[in-house]
Amino acid sequence: MAKEKTFSEYREDGHLWITLSAGEYYPDILPLACELYKPVLVTFGQLLKESHSSSDLFLAISETKPQWMRIQLCRVFRKYVSPDTPVEMLKKKTAAQYICEQFGQRFRAITEVQSCFDSRPMPDEALCAILWEYKDRGKKGYDLTERLFTIIRENYKDLYIIGPERAGKDVILGEIFEGYPKPDRPVDFVLYHNETPVAVGLARYDSDRGGAQEDDRTGQYRDCANEVLGYAHQQGLPIKVIFLNDGPGLLLGSMWQDYTYIEDSWPGLVKVVTLRMVTERITLDWLLS
Repeated sequence: MAKEKTFSEYREDGHLWITLSAGEYYPDILPLACELYKPVLVTFGQLLKESHSSSDLFLAISETKPQWMRIQLCRVFRKYVSPDTPVEMLKKKTAAQYICEQFGQRFRAITEVQSCFDSRPMPDEALCAILWEYKDRGKKGYDLTERLFTIIRENYKDLYIIGPERAGKDVILGEIFEGYPKPDRPVDFVLYHNETPVAVGLARYDSDRGGAQEDDRTGQYRDCANEVLGYAHQQGLPIKVIFLNDGPGLLLGSMWQDYTYIEDSWPGLVKVVTLRMVTERITLDWLLS
């Protein structure tokens, strides 16, 4: 019987094992981007004229409906008024007053914002292109998990998979395993055989990775594997960990080597795979061993 290949042994022809997600060309996107985001810029301009300060502008944005419009206005606000304020913080409607109190002194003056805004065309193609980049953020990751679910359903009649197939709430391990040490631990999917969980997994699409991002990703994976496998050992459960990663970022820097180290740290218990490796490396024998 041939010895099973490790993740490391796929590296030599790694480009054959990754999946490329289709992107969009510039400037082809500009007509649609301008059509989609012109109403956002028009609304921002109206609120800007009606506001007596940048804090007043942000409070007006926080009251805007619907949510989609409010989020886009927050992104425009960050570009024009407060580039050092985290986007996720700006998106929290209930934190608007707090943000103004804590960060308002660093907001660009309203007169300067108005001058800068008026100096740009309507619609501003450059800003519309930036906003367009946000539109599909996360889409490649959603595509990845959706394709994984399809592969599992088509190729593994003895398994079923749970988790958000695209966008949606993560699987929380405290809701799956009784007495789990970090009950709020989120994962992207759980594989079941009959009614028994046999593997938990994370799925990420790496478009472009490097530097601190590499360290963060692999550090998170090590923590997750340590936690899951420590619990499994304590409870006597044959649970495996699957890290599904794909995309050209795997070929950059030390990513492939870093993932190899993670897999090699838990022989037989952790596997790192791309979509094209799933049916070859994730076997029922391995899951139930």
